[in-house]
Amino acid sequence: MEFLTINPKETALPQLHQYLLGSVGPRPICFASTIDADGRPNLAPFSFFNVVSANPPVLVFAPNNSGRDGSPKHTYLNVKEVPEVVVNVVTFGMVQQMNVAAAPWDKGISEFEKAGFTPVASDLIKPLRVKESPVQMECRVIEIKEFGTGGGAGNLVMAEVLKIHINKDFIGADGKIDQTKIDLVGRMGGSWYCRTTPDALFQLAQPMQATIGYDALPENIKNSQILSANDIGMLAALPAFPDADMVAKVQEKYRTENREETAKKLIAEGSVAEALALLMQ
Repeated sequence: MEFLTINPKETALPQLHQYLLGSVGPRPICFASTIDADGRPNLAPFSFFNVVSANPPVLVFAPNNSGRDGSPKHTYLNVKEVPEVVVNVVTFGMVQQMNVAAAPWDKGISEFEKAGFTPVASDLIKPLRVKESPVQMECRVIEIKEFGTGGGAGNLVMAEVLKIHINKDFIGADGKIDQTKIDLVGRMGGSWYCRTTPDALFQLAQPMQATIGYDALPENIKNSQILSANDIGMLAALPAFPDADMVAKVQEKYRTENREETAKKLIAEGSVAEALALLMQ
């Protein structure tokens, strides 16, 4: 395995940008609606975006300076003038229109009109919401952290969520947003995006207590040429080793089969504890 080692200070900005964005993804998209001091709306997507606190609810996104000429984004200028923003999420059904809004329109031009989005008045702030977005968050800007002045320099906007509007069509029976229905879009490197269709989604049980851990697994498991890293990870994530009675029963059940190949099948079927019992020596 051979690695390419990069020194950011010795790498041209376009190439460094590609390495960073090609590596860190998929990134959620903040479709930011802002307004300038003259009341003119702006709508632009940013993939340097995430939620960083639930109490209080805080989002961050970064409208970085243009890598071409170093000019600041209109969104950044707007939140400096009017420290409010609506963060709209982006779904596959609106991604092509979002792409139109991403074009370098002159300041004062309404991307709502250019991209064909429907503006909706917010309840608590001045910027408009995007009706087509299934989740719209009205936010108050609490701080802006500027990292530089040249092309590609970041301007981190921290915003507290004041009110959330959620399309009820995407709420499941459990009262939560249904991840199999919302069809969110993520940003990759270059012109690449990804879509969160049900067949692309998977679940991992969150470990709420200490697990066995990789280091405690028997050497025959860690050195297996049949089990994948994910297979072994699932074994390491179990809360405890199977007891001697379970080990005896499982090994008797599969005594005529290849242990590692059978264990791999059991893991794929979700019988992880049984697989570990089979592999115990």
